[in-house]
Amino acid sequence: MAKRVQVVLNEDVLSLGKDGDLVEVAPGYARNFLLPFGKAVPVTPAVMKQVGHRRAKQAEHQAAIKQEALDFQTALVTIGRFTVKKQTGEDDVLFGTVTNGDVAEAIETATKKEIDRRNIIVPEIHRTGSYKVQVKLHNEVNAEINLEVVSY
Repeated sequence: MAKRVQVVLNEDVLSLGKDGDLVEVAPGYARNFLLPFGKAVPVTPAVMKQVGHRRAKQAEHQAAIKQEALDFQTALVTIGRFTVKKQTGEDDVLFGTVTNGDVAEAIETATKKEIDRRNIIVPEIHRTGSYKVQVKLHNEVNAEINLEVVSY
């Protein structure tokens, strides 16, 4: 059996690991691909110390992002109700439907903060009225907002 070499990845490598991971690879793979292209560095105590600092900084950054999402969730709950105006026909039936883009626009108008429409889950809305809408702000933070659909 060939001896394995430990390296620390400088970037994500498909089917091997993510940036900062300590991995064992074949010596030829390290020597011919990872090291020359700067995708990895050999393991030394100094490199391991850098990896520790980098992971601590990433954890701190992720905590800050999560806190920002929690603050935005509080802001959404404080506002309480968002309004979307749509054209209606008889019996308050909408022409078309309310999309997650419409909801994102209503949130952006009220909060002055941009939100990705793909993170909004809207139920099927075909009539005017009040609805509950789920907004994913972070992997661990979701908000439920009240959406009022009115005719114009």
